[in-house]
Amino acid sequence: MQLLTPFFVMMRARQLGRQFRDIERSIRALPKRNRTRLGTLTLREIGQASRSDFPHLYGTPPEARYQPWGQGTEAGYERACSTNPEVALRGIALWLAVAYHETKNSPHASLQPQHRQLMQLLRELKEVHSSGDAAESWMRNSAVA
Repeated sequence: MQLLTPFFVMMRARQLGRQFRDIERSIRALPKRNRTRLGTLTLREIGQASRSDFPHLYGTPPEARYQPWGQGTEAGYERACSTNPEVALRGIALWLAVAYHETKNSPHASLQPQHRQLMQLLRELKEVHSSGDAAESWMRNSAVA
């Protein structure tokens, strides 16, 4: 099994990389308002996943818990490809949360570039989210005055 593990990890890294490019393209195509919402949804999904026993298996049915990687990224990716905007947003948030936890403390060097790319994208979403909060509080303060 030790001979096959690097091969499986390399294939998983390629799969996550391909899905990441599609997810990133979808996020960049979103209007700013939806990106702000996506930031909130993603933060919520990451929090919910971190409270589970195995965060990298978040979104995986209980009977499939003994696989090396869960099915959360697959479910999120399928939803992200939906034509329904709400389903797509929730799918992107799920994919980002599961991929974050899956690559976060991975001992495999081939998954670390995916984690860095993911962190960069999450930072961009956080910046959009925080700038949206600043604009919203500014609007509330100017309405009061």
